[in-house]
Amino acid sequence: MDTLFIAAVFVLAGVVKGVTGMGLPTVAVALLTLRMSPLEAAALLIVPSSVTNVWQLATGPALYPLLLRFRWLLLAVCAGTACAPLLGAAAWSGAVLGLALVGYGVLGLTGWRMRVAPSAERWAGPLAGAATGVMAGVTGVFVMPVAPYLQALNLGNDDLIQAMGMAFTVATLALAVMLTVRGEWHAAAAGNSLLALIPAVAGMQLGQWLRDRMPPAVFRRCFFIALLALGVHQLFRM
Repeated sequence: MDTLFIAAVFVLAGVVKGVTGMGLPTVAVALLTLRMSPLEAAALLIVPSSVTNVWQLATGPALYPLLLRFRWLLLAVCAGTACAPLLGAAAWSGAVLGLALVGYGVLGLTGWRMRVAPSAERWAGPLAGAATGVMAGVTGVFVMPVAPYLQALNLGNDDLIQAMGMAFTVATLALAVMLTVRGEWHAAAAGNSLLALIPAVAGMQLGQWLRDRMPPAVFRRCFFIALLALGVHQLFRM
């Protein structure tokens, strides 16, 4: 039953990624935590998340300029992830995950976007990166707050997708290192994570097929409503 549940979760998360270009780790962790802890879910996500994010990262036209622009943000993601275990987060990881899902769902449904001036990037980027790293280390989800931050920079669509792929790739690798140091990423976990890649890729292919056959706005609305509901459920079961 757990195997079928995990496979179904990764198919669904892959569909979301295929349609929207994002959301695989968020959806997968949100659903997997119905049966396991956030960091156990994060260990399953390492391979699918790494492969799909590198895929997204490699499709853009401006890798090196974006790497230079966001290097301090990426370093801060690594530092925040490394510091997360020092916070004694195991006791409150579920609550943090619930709040993150609710916040992300509300932002998506309202369509609200903050604006970050170019002059503020020097301090706002590392701050967003460090907060994202801590969030990743606590919950296994690394979309908040880096995704809203990057959206606030008024990047072009291609640059935004590539920058998100870059941030998510670094966050996944930093999370993998942290889990390895803590003994939660080992041969068995790596094997299970590799197997999870199969339903995730199948879901992505289905999602890309669906993307041309349904209004993306409707799918995104359903996606954010589902995240909001999962976040509320996570908070109420604490």
